[in-house]
Amino acid sequence: MSRIAAQLAIADTNLHRSLSSETEQQVLSSLKAANDRFAQLYPGDSSGRQPVHTFYGGAHLFNSDTIPKLGKLALNAIHTNAANFAEFAQAVGLPGSKKLPASRKQAEVLRKKLEKEESLLESKNKHAWIANTVYHRVIEKLTHEPIEDYRVDFEDGFGYRIDVEEDHEAMRTAHETVSAMEQNLLPPFFGIRIKSFSEESKKRAIRTLDIFLTTLFEKSGGRLPENFVVTLPKVVSSEQIKVLVRLLRAFEQLHRLPDGKLKLEFMIESPQVIIGSNGESPLTDIVTAGEGRCVSAHFGPYDYTTGLNISSRFQTLDHPACDFARHAMQIALAGTGVRLSDGANHQIPVGPHRATGKVLSVRQMKENREAVHGVWKNYFAQVQRSLTQGFYQSWDLHPAHLPVRYAAVYNFFMEGLEAASLRLKSSIEKGNQASLSGQMFDDAASGQGLMKFFQRGIQCGALTEKEIYLTGLNAEDLLTGSFTAMITRKKNKP
Repeated sequence: MSRIAAQLAIADTNLHRSLSSETEQQVLSSLKAANDRFAQLYPGDSSGRQPVHTFYGGAHLFNSDTIPKLGKLALNAIHTNAANFAEFAQAVGLPGSKKLPASRKQAEVLRKKLEKEESLLESKNKHAWIANTVYHRVIEKLTHEPIEDYRVDFEDGFGYRIDVEEDHEAMRTAHETVSAMEQNLLPPFFGIRIKSFSEESKKRAIRTLDIFLTTLFEKSGGRLPENFVVTLPKVVSSEQIKVLVRLLRAFEQLHRLPDGKLKLEFMIESPQVIIGSNGESPLTDIVTAGEGRCVSAHFGPYDYTTGLNISSRFQTLDHPACDFARHAMQIALAGTGVRLSDGANHQIPVGPHRATGKVLSVRQMKENREAVHGVWKNYFAQVQRSLTQGFYQSWDLHPAHLPVRYAAVYNFFMEGLEAASLRLKSSIEKGNQASLSGQMFDDAASGQGLMKFFQRGIQCGALTEKEIYLTGLNAEDLLTGSFTAMITRKKNKP
């Protein structure tokens, strides 16, 4: 026995306590019950992948090849409106982009120089390196996985139509979905948005859900697309979620699917869902009503601000009312495992001149580019704003949004890469102990957040495995999901 251990053993014999073992056991049991209730309500964030966006398209527009077509349109948008990485960086407003060369020749010379530098950490011109890397990774993304999450929309993107038309589209889109499944053309996440369960549209919503799922199961032999979800808009009560759960369970039983296979998400578009009639947030009750099926909650800023009588002119994502709603969502749903998504920006990046059977003039093409660049710059700023507020997912509505979506997301992770790498590397080396890295004080919670940063970056394609190796992490570490568990595993490795 060591000298310190011997001293501790002697000291232990001199300890005095007042509480009986019976009292202690009663207190511990009471704490366990309370802790178990809390853990049930707040199981913690999911370690699974969260898409960086959801692309909404009207049901009448969806076909089996929609996803690759959107990718081609997005690539065309970037090539038409940005000749090279420097122009693209300037068009969206990447940090430091004003110092990049304006001429194509100079941009090409700089590109070749930057590509000789293997990583951001060794680059002498970090903003230029990020701009070049973002540009090429965005093109790679648009080529191989242009959409991460797609929603076939039977609500606002489809509108109110006669029943026979919506019946037809519900059946047709189910056939197209199965065809896309067979050709491996669907994105990693996929689903449909039905109409709301209001008195006006509840019957239509249930009918569309029934036709789509029944046709899908019959055509696919009972298979679902990967990460399939049903989106319920304009939710105003937990009872609406309970009804959807009953419907989904009925489909599972009729088509012999495992209980809980069909997932749901809901949209927060009413002020009364942020603060209810009793002055409390009903959001946790809504999630609880989902019985474990609820995977995400999406913010609908335009219906929400309309409900507050805010003029349409001022209905923007950065309105203070929207900031309040997003913060309320975060507070109510933190730790529940429900992913949060911000809403859409309705500005569409298209120019004033359309080439309808004729060649555009040089002046018209210039005006188009300027118009697109103006929307791109604003869109980039809005996506970055969502990210800094902790919303890692939001909506896209047009293929020309996609280059900016990925540019904003990739820049977010690359700009934070160097500092996050140093801090995480220090935390790993010090084995989960609170530590000082530069001017930043980190503990286990910081380590978990830093680890999640790299998980998200890898999953969306912003970061490479080579870049996370610089932190002392590897792909196996990221799969652990827990910083503490990862540290424990590393310590116990022979």
